[in-house]
Amino acid sequence: MKRRAFLHMCAAGSAAAAISSRAGGGEAPLNRPNILFFFIDDQRYDTLGVAGNRMAKTPTIDNLARQGVRFKNAFVTTSICAASRASVFTGLVERTHGYTFGTPPIRKDHVDTSYPAMLRAAGYRTGFVGKFGVQIETRPEESMFDFFSERDRPYLRKQPDGTTRHIDEINMEHAVGFLDGCSAEQPFCLSISFSSTHAEDSDKENHYPCIEAVKGMFEDSIFPPPLLDSPEIFESQPAFLRESMNRERFFWRWDTPEKYQKNMRAYFRLLSGVDYMIAQILGKLEKQGLAENTVVIYASDNGYYMAERGFAGKWSHYEESLRVPLIVYDPRMPQNLRGRVLDPMALNIDIPATMLDIAGVAAPERYQGRSLMPWVNGDSPGDWRTEFFCEHRMKNEKIPTWEGIHGQRYVYARYDGQTPPYEFLHDLEKDPYQLHNYARDEACAATLEEFRKRTDAAVKQYQEAP
Repeated sequence: MKRRAFLHMCAAGSAAAAISSRAGGGEAPLNRPNILFFFIDDQRYDTLGVAGNRMAKTPTIDNLARQGVRFKNAFVTTSICAASRASVFTGLVERTHGYTFGTPPIRKDHVDTSYPAMLRAAGYRTGFVGKFGVQIETRPEESMFDFFSERDRPYLRKQPDGTTRHIDEINMEHAVGFLDGCSAEQPFCLSISFSSTHAEDSDKENHYPCIEAVKGMFEDSIFPPPLLDSPEIFESQPAFLRESMNRERFFWRWDTPEKYQKNMRAYFRLLSGVDYMIAQILGKLEKQGLAENTVVIYASDNGYYMAERGFAGKWSHYEESLRVPLIVYDPRMPQNLRGRVLDPMALNIDIPATMLDIAGVAAPERYQGRSLMPWVNGDSPGDWRTEFFCEHRMKNEKIPTWEGIHGQRYVYARYDGQTPPYEFLHDLEKDPYQLHNYARDEACAATLEEFRKRTDAAVKQYQEAP
């Protein structure tokens, strides 16, 4: 047997043993918390009211943060939906799980240790509604989900009766339908993956179609211009970024004041629609008598440029692309721990370990993230990360590949598809908006070399991980 296959078998066996030892061979103890996971598409960290955005109307999501905790330094390890969603399922960075657009499906051994497969094996009723966003070697219903209802854009779908409906309204109804089948007798984990707030890329006129309940919102609103909209900021980018998809899609959405205002109103209207739908689902949870034993997690698959730096989309190494909202609300939390805004670096790969921790299931050793529940519960783990590996490996001539290390002070990114590789080094302490590239500063030569070596070591570590 080859070494990699042997390690895969051992990992799966260890995961099964962990489930058995913690959950009594697949029977979940009574009163184990339910888990409700809201996953949003293309939303960055600063687009919620609770995060200080004066234009956002997100009272339900804001209340989850005020009654729970918000991680203000939450990031994805790859800023694109396919790879990021694979990371959330598997607890692994892209370099290890190997999945993005244009690659083979996620391997079965990774699927078998995904959070829904682990929870299902531990006695949870597992459900998924909305944008799955990945391909896997097996069918989702085989090992991951008891209930699977997948749909993604286009947003507006013609119905059998001739009417047109928004897919996220349908997703909301299917989520409510799943909850109809839940009871206190068996814990559940329901993952609701909205297509909102992703743009409808095929429709440049109606780029962000909203649900019926929020039509008309923001019609008279005037959105402030992007903070980093100086032409000099765009011109300071290397040619391969100035000519990338980040720039190409800028002209789809943000290139004129009129188009900017129209699409900002529509984007935030779509986000308010998400808030409305979350309120309906939480209301159903309350009616079912399950709210007091349900932990709610809210996160996004990647960040999003809204004309900052002359860009649209995500994909690259700047904060607008990598940094995301992350909220955990646990109704069992004492009052004195509610409403905290937490500083530690949290990652998308921490989400599956967190869910398993909530359920009392040991995370597989192969997981590269860690449970956030110690922070949620008021502890301060002394060995918590101070940096993380990030990358983008998708092969696309319009999206440059890169890899790097994001630390608390320094951010290093190496665009390795360029000849020679093009390097960025940012000092967030001196330059929080990442406007200066210190890779060309002789005074930072030692720091640059240190981050090169750290990146090389991380690439080797994650490439060789089972």
